Amino acid sequence: MPSRSSGRCSCRCARAVGGYLSCATPGSKHWWVDSLTADTVEGLPDGVRHTVHAGDEHTGVKDPVVTVGDDGYEMWLCCHPLDEPGHEDRMTTRRLTSADGLAWDDRGEVLAGRDGQWDARGARVSAVLPDGTVLYDGRPDAESNWFETTGVATWDGEALTRAETPPISSPHSDGAFRYATAVPLPDGRVRYYVEAARPDGAHDLVTCVR
Repeated sequence: MPSRSSGRCSCRCARAVGGYLSCATPGSKHWWVDSLTADTVEGLPDGVRHTVHAGDEHTGVKDPVVTVGDDGYEMWLCCHPLDEPGHEDRMTTRRLTSADGLAWDDRGEVLAGRDGQWDARGARVSAVLPDGTVLYDGRPDAESNWFETTGVATWDGEALTRAETPPISSPHSDGAFRYATAVPLPDGRVRYYVEAARPDGAHDLVTCVR
Protein backbone atom coordinates (compact mmCIF):
# COMPACT_ATOMS: atom_id res chain seq x y z
CA MET A 1 0.00 0.00 0.00
CA PRO A 2 1.31 3.47 -0.76
CA SER A 3 2.09 5.39 2.39
CA ARG A 4 2.91 8.83 1.06
CA SER A 5 4.75 10.53 -1.75
CA SER A 6 8.14 11.97 -0.92
CA GLY A 7 6.88 15.26 -2.37
CA ARG A 8 10.40 16.13 -3.44
CA CYS A 9 10.83 14.74 -6.92
CA SER A 10 9.70 15.07 -10.50
CA CYS A 11 9.84 12.33 -13.06
CA ARG A 12 9.88 12.44 -16.86
CA CYS A 13 10.16 8.65 -17.04
CA ALA A 14 7.88 7.49 -19.85
CA ARG A 15 4.98 9.91 -19.56
CA ALA A 16 4.31 13.58 -18.96
CA VAL A 17 4.14 13.83 -15.16
CA GLY A 18 5.02 11.68 -12.18
CA GLY A 19 6.91 11.12 -8.98
CA TYR A 20 7.89 8.49 -6.46
CA LEU A 21 5.97 6.84 -3.63
CA SER A 22 7.21 5.49 -0.31
CA CYS A 23 5.23 2.28 0.25
CA ALA A 24 4.92 0.15 3.40
CA THR A 25 4.45 -3.61 3.71
CA PRO A 26 1.48 -4.09 6.10
CA GLY A 27 2.38 -5.54 9.49
CA SER A 28 6.11 -4.98 9.10
CA LYS A 29 8.84 -2.34 9.21
CA HIS A 30 9.65 -2.93 5.54
CA TRP A 31 9.29 -0.13 2.96
CA TRP A 32 9.84 0.05 -0.78
CA VAL A 33 9.73 2.73 -3.51
CA ASP A 34 7.47 2.86 -6.57
CA SER A 35 7.37 5.35 -9.42
CA LEU A 36 3.98 6.74 -10.44
CA THR A 37 3.50 8.25 -13.90
CA ALA A 38 0.56 9.51 -15.95
CA ASP A 39 -0.22 11.72 -18.94
CA THR A 40 -1.69 14.47 -16.72
CA VAL A 41 -1.69 15.45 -13.05
CA GLU A 42 -5.39 14.57 -12.90
CA GLY A 43 -4.56 11.07 -14.13
CA LEU A 44 -2.07 10.26 -11.36
CA PRO A 45 -4.55 8.36 -9.12
CA ASP A 46 -4.91 5.82 -11.95
CA GLY A 47 -1.36 6.17 -13.26
CA VAL A 48 1.24 3.51 -13.99
CA ARG A 49 3.05 2.10 -10.94
CA HIS A 50 6.53 0.61 -11.26
CA THR A 51 8.70 -0.69 -8.40
CA VAL A 52 12.07 1.05 -8.69
CA HIS A 53 13.58 -0.20 -5.41
CA ALA A 54 12.04 -3.13 -3.54
CA GLY A 55 14.35 -3.21 -0.55
CA ASP A 56 14.67 -6.71 0.92
CA GLU A 57 14.34 -8.67 4.15
CA HIS A 58 17.36 -6.83 5.55
CA THR A 59 16.58 -3.25 4.49
CA GLY A 60 13.56 -0.97 4.16
CA VAL A 61 13.88 1.94 1.71
CA LYS A 62 11.86 5.16 1.62
CA ASP A 63 11.85 8.97 1.30
CA PRO A 64 13.62 9.21 -2.08
CA VAL A 65 14.97 12.58 -3.17
CA VAL A 66 15.28 12.66 -6.96
CA THR A 67 16.92 15.26 -9.16
CA VAL A 68 17.13 15.38 -12.95
CA GLY A 69 20.14 16.70 -14.86
CA ASP A 70 21.60 16.60 -18.35
CA ASP A 71 23.23 13.23 -17.60
CA GLY A 72 20.09 11.58 -16.20
CA TYR A 73 18.50 11.02 -12.82
CA GLU A 74 20.00 10.95 -9.34
CA MET A 75 18.28 9.43 -6.29
CA TRP A 76 19.23 9.86 -2.64
CA LEU A 77 17.54 6.95 -0.86
CA CYS A 78 16.92 6.58 2.87
CA CYS A 79 17.70 3.03 4.06
CA HIS A 80 16.59 1.45 7.36
CA PRO A 81 18.33 -1.75 8.51
CA LEU A 82 15.88 -4.42 9.69
CA ASP A 83 18.38 -6.76 11.37
CA GLU A 84 17.59 -5.71 14.96
CA PRO A 85 13.91 -5.72 15.99
CA GLY A 86 13.00 -2.48 17.72
CA HIS A 87 15.88 -0.58 16.13
CA GLU A 88 14.50 -0.08 12.63
CA ASP A 89 14.56 3.71 13.07
CA ARG A 90 18.30 3.76 12.25
CA MET A 91 18.93 5.26 8.83
CA THR A 92 21.59 5.85 6.21
CA THR A 93 21.50 7.39 2.71
CA ARG A 94 22.59 5.73 -0.52
CA ARG A 95 23.02 7.40 -3.92
CA LEU A 96 21.63 5.85 -7.11
CA THR A 97 21.69 6.96 -10.75
CA SER A 98 19.43 6.20 -13.70
CA ALA A 99 19.11 7.01 -17.39
CA ASP A 100 15.30 6.83 -17.42
CA GLY A 101 14.10 7.22 -13.81
CA LEU A 102 12.97 3.57 -13.68
CA ALA A 103 16.05 1.32 -13.72
CA TRP A 104 18.57 2.41 -11.07
CA ASP A 105 22.24 1.68 -10.37
CA ASP A 106 23.28 1.76 -6.70
CA ARG A 107 26.43 3.89 -6.26
CA GLY A 108 26.83 3.11 -2.58
CA GLU A 109 26.33 4.69 0.82
CA VAL A 110 27.07 8.42 1.01
CA LEU A 111 25.80 9.40 4.47
CA ALA A 112 25.54 7.59 7.81
CA GLY A 113 25.42 8.35 11.51
CA ARG A 114 28.53 9.43 13.43
CA ASP A 115 29.20 8.01 16.88
CA GLY A 116 28.84 10.62 19.60
CA GLN A 117 27.47 13.28 17.25
CA TRP A 118 24.04 14.89 16.91
CA ASP A 119 23.37 12.59 13.93
CA ALA A 120 24.61 9.38 15.58
CA ARG A 121 21.36 7.45 15.08
CA GLY A 122 21.13 8.17 11.38
CA ALA A 123 21.30 10.63 8.50
CA ARG A 124 18.73 11.07 5.71
CA VAL A 125 19.22 13.41 2.74
CA SER A 126 16.11 15.57 2.35
CA ALA A 127 17.08 18.11 -0.34
CA VAL A 128 19.80 18.63 -2.96
CA LEU A 129 20.29 22.09 -4.51
CA PRO A 130 21.80 22.74 -7.94
CA ASP A 131 24.92 24.30 -6.36
CA GLY A 132 25.70 21.07 -4.48
CA THR A 133 24.28 22.14 -1.11
CA VAL A 134 22.64 19.19 0.64
CA LEU A 135 20.20 19.30 3.55
CA TYR A 136 19.79 16.20 5.68
CA ASP A 137 17.86 14.98 8.73
CA GLY A 138 19.70 13.52 11.71
CA ARG A 139 19.08 12.49 15.28
CA PRO A 140 21.28 11.39 18.19
CA ASP A 141 19.18 8.51 19.54
CA ALA A 142 16.04 6.43 19.09
CA GLU A 143 14.07 8.70 21.43
CA SER A 144 14.57 11.55 18.95
CA ASN A 145 12.65 9.74 16.22
CA TRP A 146 10.07 12.20 14.78
CA PHE A 147 12.13 15.11 16.17
CA GLU A 148 15.05 15.23 13.74
CA THR A 149 16.98 18.43 13.07
CA THR A 150 18.59 19.55 9.80
CA GLY A 151 22.25 19.46 8.91
CA VAL A 152 24.02 21.02 5.94
CA ALA A 153 26.53 19.26 3.68
CA THR A 154 28.16 19.76 0.28
CA TRP A 155 28.19 17.27 -2.60
CA ASP A 156 31.19 17.62 -4.91
CA GLY A 157 30.24 14.81 -7.28
CA GLU A 158 32.29 12.25 -5.35
CA ALA A 159 31.51 12.63 -1.65
CA LEU A 160 29.34 14.45 0.87
CA THR A 161 31.17 16.76 3.29
CA ARG A 162 29.25 17.84 6.38
CA ALA A 163 29.43 21.46 7.50
CA GLU A 164 31.14 21.90 10.87
CA THR A 165 28.18 23.78 12.34
CA PRO A 166 25.37 22.77 14.72
CA PRO A 167 22.20 21.48 13.07
CA ILE A 168 19.30 23.81 12.34
CA SER A 169 16.49 23.34 14.87
CA SER A 170 13.23 24.97 15.88
CA PRO A 171 13.46 27.19 18.98
CA HIS A 172 10.24 25.63 20.25
CA SER A 173 9.26 22.49 22.22
CA ASP A 174 11.07 19.38 20.90
CA GLY A 175 13.20 21.39 18.43
CA ALA A 176 12.14 19.37 15.39
CA PHE A 177 13.18 20.88 12.06
CA ARG A 178 13.04 18.11 9.48
CA TYR A 179 12.15 17.01 5.95
CA ALA A 180 13.51 20.26 4.55
CA THR A 181 12.73 20.61 0.84
CA ALA A 182 14.26 23.13 -1.57
CA VAL A 183 12.55 24.20 -4.81
CA PRO A 184 14.65 26.44 -7.13
CA LEU A 185 12.59 29.31 -8.56
CA PRO A 186 12.91 30.87 -12.04
CA ASP A 187 14.27 34.12 -10.56
CA GLY A 188 17.24 32.32 -8.97
CA ARG A 189 15.85 32.23 -5.46
CA VAL A 190 14.86 29.05 -3.61
CA ARG A 191 11.59 28.24 -1.85
CA TYR A 192 12.10 26.08 1.22
CA TYR A 193 9.54 23.92 2.99
CA VAL A 194 10.21 22.28 6.37
CA GLU A 195 8.35 20.54 9.18
CA ALA A 196 9.06 22.57 12.34
CA ALA A 197 8.04 22.25 15.99
CA ARG A 198 5.85 24.99 17.44
CA PRO A 199 5.47 26.07 21.09
CA ASP A 200 2.57 23.74 21.91
CA GLY A 201 4.50 20.66 20.75
CA ALA A 202 2.67 20.20 17.43
CA HIS A 203 4.53 20.49 14.13
CA ASP A 204 3.72 22.89 11.29
CA LEU A 205 4.69 22.85 7.63
CA VAL A 206 6.38 26.21 7.12
CA THR A 207 7.89 27.86 4.04
CA CYS A 208 10.15 30.76 3.11
CA VAL A 209 11.91 32.14 0.04
CA ARG A 210 15.60 33.06 0.04
